[in-house]
Parts: sequence; C-alpha cells; structure tokens
Amino acid sequence: MTSPIQLAYEDSGAGRPLLLVHGFCGSSAYWKDTTKLLQASYRVIAPDLRGHGRSEAPDVRYTVEMMADDLAALVERLELNKPVLLGHSLGGYVALAFAEKYPELLAGYGLIHSTARPDDEQGKANRNKAIETIKEKGIESFIDGLIPKLFAPDHLETMQEHVQASIDIGYITKPEGAIHTAEAMRDRPDRNKVLRDASLPVLLVAGGKDQIIPAEKTFSVQAAHITQARIDQAGHMSMMEAPDVLANIITQFVSSRC
Repeated sequence: MTSPIQLAYEDSGAGRPLLLVHGFCGSSAYWKDTTKLLQASYRVIAPDLRGHGRSEAPDVRYTVEMMADDLAALVERLELNKPVLLGHSLGGYVALAFAEKYPELLAGYGLIHSTARPDDEQGKANRNKAIETIKEKGIESFIDGLIPKLFAPDHLETMQEHVQASIDIGYITKPEGAIHTAEAMRDRPDRNKVLRDASLPVLLVAGGKDQIIPAEKTFSVQAAHITQARIDQAGHMSMMEAPDVLANIITQFVSSRC
C-alpha cells in the first residue's frame, strides 16, 4: 500500500499500538497530555494528517477517504499489528472511512467528540464560510475564531495555557491544507451504517459541554459492540480538558473490548 505523502508522527511507549488522530487545524500535539498517560501501557502513535502540523499539504482536492489511505500506509510502514484507531472530530471522520475500507487492519476504533452523521445544510454553509475566512483573512483570523469554541466556556479562564497552545498549533496549519480539509469534511458521506454494521468494537466519547458536536450526534447508533462514554466536564477537547478521564476510558475500552 502506498500513499502519495509521508505523514509526520509522534511514536512513544511500547505494547499494543494505539493510533490517535487529531481534529481540524490540530496536530499530534493535541494528544500530548493523554499520550503521557497512555504510553506506560501502550505504544502510542499520533500522526499529523495531510495539510496539518509537520505533514505535507499537497494543493489538491482532499477526501476523508484519502486521509484514511494515508493512515493505512503509515500502519503498513510501521508494521503495526491491528492498532486501535481513535479519532478526534475530523480524526473520527477519517477513522470511520478507515474502518469501512480497512477493517482487517484494526482491533477496534473510536470517535472522540466526532460523529458518523454528515454535515447538514447549515454545516455545509459553515464549512464554506470557514473557507472564505481563510482565503480572505488568513489562517490566524480563522483560528482565533475557532479555538475558543472548542473548550467548555468555563475552561477559557481556567485552562488559558491549553487554549493558547491550541491556537499556536492552529496557526501553523497551512492555509491550503485547511481549505482542502474543510472541503473534505463538507463533502463526507453519512457513515452511520459503518457504525451499525461494524464487526469491530467501537468507542464513542462525547463531551457534556461540547459546543461543536453534542452528545446526541456522537451517540447516533446504539448496539452491543458500541461502548458509549460521556465526559461531563469537557467541551470538544477532552484530550486537554480531562486527559486523565479520557485515558482511563480508552484503557478500559482497549483492555476489555479489544
């Protein structure tokens, strides 16, 4: 399996492999706090998706399926034996595309503050608005408007260091990468069938104070193979807002279901 680009990634710890995939205008650095807690028990690989972080940002049309292909090539390159793939927000859309196309490569997968539902018309309009903002005002202006919405409102004061770190991560996102990724998210299909028909264990994690993807959108399918977890104190960024809680949820899921 080949990918047109090689992804930058962080690789730490030893043991069963976990593949942690960040959200829109994020990077592997989103997972820093959670990785510190997981790497004592697992090998944790956190890539930068195409167009993000230190990975390349080819100026071509992106799809979430293409991003899944990138990850599959990384799994092959690193010779990972059935990792558990956990995707945050955009990373969840990519995880679903991966699980649909390459289920035999995984031991399980999860959506962290993400959803199998497609964008509705308002969602598509918001993607287009984001694209126009980036084109007209630049990536920094877009990030300044985006990041405060990702945290629970009370955390904007108490977690200023994490908010600023997320802004700094967003600023290094290449504008063309952000634009092509927004288009890919806008055009992704409904993948609730992938959740319903999964032969793998699935983890769904929602934040009680998530202003981007509320819990009902994350918990769109209920089934015996699906584990649901809600982190009441978190917004859209539990890997920063409640890393100990999220790491515990992941550990329990992997050890008991995968």
